[in-house]
Amino acid sequence: MVGRVITDLKNVFAKSGYDYQIILVDDGSKDETAVIGQKAGVHVISHILNIGSGGATATGLSYAQAKGFDIAATLDGDGQHSAADVLKGIKLLDEKGGDLLIGSRLIDTQGMSRVKQLGNKGLTFVTFSLFGVKITDSQSGLRIFSRKALNELKWKTAGYEFCSEMLWRAKQLGLDIREFPIRAIYTDYSMAKGQNNWNGFNIVKSLLRRRIMELFGE
Repeated sequence: MVGRVITDLKNVFAKSGYDYQIILVDDGSKDETAVIGQKAGVHVISHILNIGSGGATATGLSYAQAKGFDIAATLDGDGQHSAADVLKGIKLLDEKGGDLLIGSRLIDTQGMSRVKQLGNKGLTFVTFSLFGVKITDSQSGLRIFSRKALNELKWKTAGYEFCSEMLWRAKQLGLDIREFPIRAIYTDYSMAKGQNNWNGFNIVKSLLRRRIMELFGE
């Protein structure tokens, strides 16, 4: 699946007029992810051990910051995001401004199951309740970052809870957080990957614990 994601990105961005580089972070996988990326000609960064989605995202964005990228985008490697939506988000941030642009699957929920909608809305409510960040889809992996965000935005969690923590840190920094609608693409493969609603309980516990720790200065 990751090979198809790379191919789609190349096809879309080759016609975009942007100078671009595709970065693949292989988070300690035991399959052929790194080999597929190398054969596709993209820059592969491999973790020896799996450290989680938040850690892998931080690795990719740190590379973008070190290379002086003006804009960076993250997306999942399971094919649930459209390359065209990635380009749309980059154009929006480039032309309209902002620091952190979230691709929301919940502005238009077509293609997203009711179970997924419920889980994402629940975690989005928790994100607002704990951190005061009001957006529609706090768990989206499609995110666009300005140079300011690349330079300043950091988080402490390594698992899926980083999605909410990133928004919290962005708010603390006074970054301009915006959204744009994207299409949700779900296949049997993508449904088997990523978060599930049961895992959401662990995310909530982790976020609540970190919020309490910082409230009491620990």
